Amino acid sequence: MDVIDRLRAFNRAHTRRLGLLRQGYLEAGLSLAEARVIFELADGIGWTAGALSRHLGLNEGYLSRMLKRLQNAGLVERVRDPKDRRVHRLGLTRDGLIRAAELTALSREQVGAWIAEMPEEEAEGIANGLERAEARLSGRPESFDEIELRDLAIGDAGWLIEQHALLYARDEGFDASFEALVAEILAAYIRDRNPARERAWIAWSKGRRLGSIFCVEGPAPDVAKLRLFLLVPEARGLGLGQRLLTECLDFARASGYRRLVLWTHESHEAACALYRKAGFRLDSAKPVISFSVDLIEQQWSIDL
Repeated sequence: MDVIDRLRAFNRAHTRRLGLLRQGYLEAGLSLAEARVIFELADGIGWTAGALSRHLGLNEGYLSRMLKRLQNAGLVERVRDPKDRRVHRLGLTRDGLIRAAELTALSREQVGAWIAEMPEEEAEGIANGLERAEARLSGRPESFDEIELRDLAIGDAGWLIEQHALLYARDEGFDASFEALVAEILAAYIRDRNPARERAWIAWSKGRRLGSIFCVEGPAPDVAKLRLFLLVPEARGLGLGQRLLTECLDFARASGYRRLVLWTHESHEAACALYRKAGFRLDSAKPVISFSVDLIEQQWSIDL
């Protein structure tokens, strides 16, 4: 067999080994897709249905029907966001949290049985090999240490304009006016940057750009503004977003700013979760039409 057929053979064998062809995942009374939704909601990010649909690559109608079944089963609940009553967030009920813990235990038991008779170093080698394979096939770096943060350099601005335009058009439906806005922000930064008070970070790995964040002067001398926070899809889930945000906050403090502000939209679920975790507060939210899309525009800030 050639490499392609060998990889296909592994997929077939592993699908059978995991029991994914059975009617219920881990014999827990849930489909594989329902179990995956339970696992995602157990992380506590506070997904909206639309954001979860995009994250999992599921059709919105299919996910909506699945969520209704899980709600009727008493596992999932929709809760109004206390800071914006128009927004409903998904979470697990007490029974849902118990079911998530049960699924985790069953999954660990299943995998543990496979490696029970292996020497520890052999099991560790398999785990390391699978991590490398997943990283390589997804285009992600194989380890966090492989990611380097650099200042803005020749070619970065063009890449940032293109990535913002393509990703936001695909994921949010933004029109070309957003591309123009990003180009204007970058042109102003390159032309007028104050090196003592402004900084950009571009994440690189193996000759590829993975993301960015900027700290620039804000509306008052003691206020900084966070801009152009971006991660390409293959770089998400590595902790890179937290690392970039920490660099930005540390720079703002060291530069003498007393507050950091940012502007975003509520649909940016993962970024907003990072802001909350870092101590940002949501100062305002209002419905707008921007870039030909109905959005909830948000203003966040943090005291430094």
